[in-house]
Amino acid sequence: MRALSNIVLSCVERDRLESELSEARIRVRNLSRLRHLTPPELAVLDQREYTAHARLRDHDAEHGCQR
Repeated sequence: MRALSNIVLSCVERDRLESELSEARIRVRNLSRLRHLTPPELAVLDQREYTAHARLRDHDAEHGCQR
């Protein structure tokens, strides 16, 4: 039973990480539609998206709950 609860928790965590990645991508898209982003702003936003993607990838590798 414990293994099943770990899988469920992993999937909930994966959902959270997917949401974080999606929000990072949407933020870049929306801000770039509003105005021209400076290189430092783009770097921060790109880093946020890269980090979110890396967390999701690491989670998948660790827990194996890819979709």
